[in-house]
Amino acid sequence: MPKPRKPESLKLVSGTARNDRTVTESVKFPIIVDMPVMPDWLPNAYAVNEWNRLVPLLMANKLLTEGGLSALAVLCSLHGKIVQMYAAGECPTGHLSAQYRNLINDFGLTPVSQSKVKAFAGTEKENPFAKHKR
Repeated sequence: MPKPRKPESLKLVSGTARNDRTVTESVKFPIIVDMPVMPDWLPNAYAVNEWNRLVPLLMANKLLTEGGLSALAVLCSLHGKIVQMYAAGECPTGHLSAQYRNLINDFGLTPVSQSKVKAFAGTEKENPFAKHKR
């Protein structure tokens, strides 16, 4: 099964965007600039703490969009469940761990996925080749 296509917004942030490979029909969700309301269904305090930790990080790098809020909530919920299981002396299932790992990779929260996403600098560099357009 092939790897899923990287969203255009992540390509822009990581500096790998190319005009000849741009997918024009991709959906552009609005970037979240104000702290979003935390879902009331988060299962425990570990999930709430993870929400409060991750939201500012993702917002600072302009990686949190309206479309990603529910996935982030699920990520925080899984984190809370896994921590709760470890605190009770249990080991999480492989399926639960795999779901969590996939979500943290989607948000660029692992060392490998961090290397693919560069922090947002706030200003865009001028393209030195823009004057040579055909």
